[in-house]
Amino acid sequence: MKKITLIAIAIFLIANNKIFAQDELEPKDRVITTAVPFLLVPGDARASGMGDIGVATPTDTYSQQWNPAKYAFAKQQQGVGLSYVPYLRKLASDINVGQINYYNRINERSAFAGRLTYFNLGEIESRQNPIDEGLNLKPNQLAVDLSYALRLSDHFSMAVTGRYIRSDLKLQTAFEDASAANSFSADISGFFESNEIVYDNFNGVWRGGFNISNIGPKIKYGDDDEGSFLPTNLSIGGGFDFILDADNTIGSYVEFNKLMVPTPKDSNGDGVIDREDDFYTTSPISGMFKSFGDAPGGFSEELKEITWALGAEYRYQETFALRAGYFHESEDKGYRQYFTLGAGFKYSLAEINVSYLFNTASATTNPLEGSLRFSLAFNFGELYNN
Repeated sequence: MKKITLIAIAIFLIANNKIFAQDELEPKDRVITTAVPFLLVPGDARASGMGDIGVATPTDTYSQQWNPAKYAFAKQQQGVGLSYVPYLRKLASDINVGQINYYNRINERSAFAGRLTYFNLGEIESRQNPIDEGLNLKPNQLAVDLSYALRLSDHFSMAVTGRYIRSDLKLQTAFEDASAANSFSADISGFFESNEIVYDNFNGVWRGGFNISNIGPKIKYGDDDEGSFLPTNLSIGGGFDFILDADNTIGSYVEFNKLMVPTPKDSNGDGVIDREDDFYTTSPISGMFKSFGDAPGGFSEELKEITWALGAEYRYQETFALRAGYFHESEDKGYRQYFTLGAGFKYSLAEINVSYLFNTASATTNPLEGSLRFSLAFNFGELYNN
């Protein structure tokens, strides 16, 4: 469908690194924004049902986004996953994120995986003036990544990921062509999974993981563009499965995330980011290290830049699951706060998952509010006992 001019303006601002939260920054609300934020949009309904948690949950087909190192512990040799995420449903009906995932556990110690992510922003009509015939534009973004996971011991694995990113957001006019921006990034991840441990009234499995994702150069939308940071993100999490008996398991998980991007500064209080600030001039690698101690508000503001989430999952015979979760972000750093619910069903080789989000931040609207998310997976091949 054709959208209102507001959407076109919003996309143009994103493409040119002129997001309101950056260039008209309130001193007390130094929200960190980056280019290609679609890379952080949760792509599978299983993780979404648990508050968007995935770095230390049991291995599944969609581990590529959360922690590819988990594939070295996959219980089945191969898997294919398809997911669909409706986006901004209260504003438009044709904005969505789609994913295709594939993994293959080559042997007892290693696995490889790949993923295609496509962010469709629908159709936009661009006009130079009221009588202009107009151009129908279809802005979009995509990423293709490959990963390799290696088991370094019986209980620990690591993975590396390479990613190609293409962002076609710069709006074309009747007089000027707009080329897409391209970049690349890498991830480094690790995963720990214990043996099943016998306790008094139940057995249990401990898990832990980390993932540093989207490490790469700034993305530029033109020769005169200073470049925008990729959403380099650090995820750390842990979890424990309560194995009550052969049929019933309850998993509990926690996860922390921090964007490893410099905090924008407004030294004179005029509401505009300092043009000479290292937010613009620093390199992505330097920015990663500076991001842990550059908040103008000191340590208390650094803590506000960390999001956290809690998730739980009940599994019955590995064929049915119920999920719930909560995600929290500071009011000063984006104000994403929401509950999620989800369910999963598995029959033979096929598994389907659904999730729903309830926004709890009264002052903001979540782009995923009011929409069901779906993901479908097929697992096949040799079984592993790990």
